[in-house]
Amino acid sequence: MTAGIILAAGEGTRMRSSRPKVLHKLAGKTFLERVMASVTALDPGLTAVVVHFQAEKVAAAARSYDDRVRIVQQDDRPGTGRAVQCAMDQLDRSLDPDGYVLIAASDMPLLDTNTLRGLIDHHIQAGDGATVLTVSLDDPTGYGRIIRDQDGRVLRIVEQKDATGTELAVREVNTSVYVFNVDVLRQAIKGLKDSNAQGEFYLTDALETARQSGTVGAFTAPDPLSVEGVNDRVQLASLSKKHNIRVCHELMRSGVTILDPETTWIEDGVTIEPDATILPGCFLQGHTTIASNATVGPYTTLIDAVIDQDATVERSRVQETHIGARANIGPWTYMRPGNDLAEDTKAGAFVEMKKAQIDHGTKVPHLSYVGDTHIGHDSNIGGGSITANYDGVHKNRTEIGSGVHVGAGNLFVAPVQVGDRVTTGAGTVIRHEVPDDAMVYSTNDQHTVEDWKPEWER
Repeated sequence: MTAGIILAAGEGTRMRSSRPKVLHKLAGKTFLERVMASVTALDPGLTAVVVHFQAEKVAAAARSYDDRVRIVQQDDRPGTGRAVQCAMDQLDRSLDPDGYVLIAASDMPLLDTNTLRGLIDHHIQAGDGATVLTVSLDDPTGYGRIIRDQDGRVLRIVEQKDATGTELAVREVNTSVYVFNVDVLRQAIKGLKDSNAQGEFYLTDALETARQSGTVGAFTAPDPLSVEGVNDRVQLASLSKKHNIRVCHELMRSGVTILDPETTWIEDGVTIEPDATILPGCFLQGHTTIASNATVGPYTTLIDAVIDQDATVERSRVQETHIGARANIGPWTYMRPGNDLAEDTKAGAFVEMKKAQIDHGTKVPHLSYVGDTHIGHDSNIGGGSITANYDGVHKNRTEIGSGVHVGAGNLFVAPVQVGDRVTTGAGTVIRHEVPDDAMVYSTNDQHTVEDWKPEWER
């Protein structure tokens, strides 16, 4: 395989988006990233991505996925055939004349390496000059139809707008994935014309020229989902749902309890160990990992989170945070990035944390904010306590020791340090260092004005 060419030049007008279609996401990854990963896993001599609409943005994304990728700029002449012409013009000297080229569209986000490998193996074994990846659909509307000759070889591909009534009845369709021998591809794209209903240079027309140099074969994709294209947001939602159900089913078969796959969304980078339980309404994103016997949900979002064994995370949002074994998080807890909670800790109802390090056994039960803070082991933070970490210019740190009992409604004005085994009174404002084993409280005289309301309001 001398080259893999990925077509990513189209605007995708039916997405009705300012973003190029290939940079929309399915299960946490863009279409382009997914297709590039499947192609590069085959170890081609080079991988090229053809760009045009918002070319700089698409090219930057492609380079972020693979810094060795070759970027090909398509000119203003439209069509997949023109895209391949531009690619061959720029890459021809790099291609092994005895090799073959894989061409793939980038709007099939579930196109996988195994399907591509099957296509290539079939191409080599059959000895064809070109091979088309096809699929049979109950409803082929919108797809180019595969027209075969009496021997079963591919005669041509007819786009829907150019098809006759008989051709429209054909259910076998083109997936826009091909393998060409290099010499066949060179000849096939030379004479492409735009004399069709769309006024475009179709790559499908190159197959008729390829037939003059040899036979054109077809390989049927074993999994129709792997070659399902996305043209609008309705199709994206449908494909995302199908893929997600498969992911959930695979995890359930591996020993994970997912109470309701219909309302549980799991991205591809997520890892869940057997005997973990995922309750309804959860969104598990990024590189989240969930250990065995942990319970997540209901209605919880995890983003790049690490959840250790036997931990519970309920009705919360947790991002870039480590939750230790047997920890208890939620409900209604917001864990912003940078937290590390050790084993047997608690972040309770309506608690928010950011860059907090909480040692084992420490509890922040409810209605508190802990930011840029380290709290030692086996401390308890009273409800309504706040670490005032921002002075308007800098984020400052708070250090609270081990075995500390913090009363309700405390305010820690950072930077400040509180020693071990300290007890604080309710409503205390701590501005200065507190030594070990001390008790600290703020005085605030209570003033009562009797009969304050006028008589007519009583």
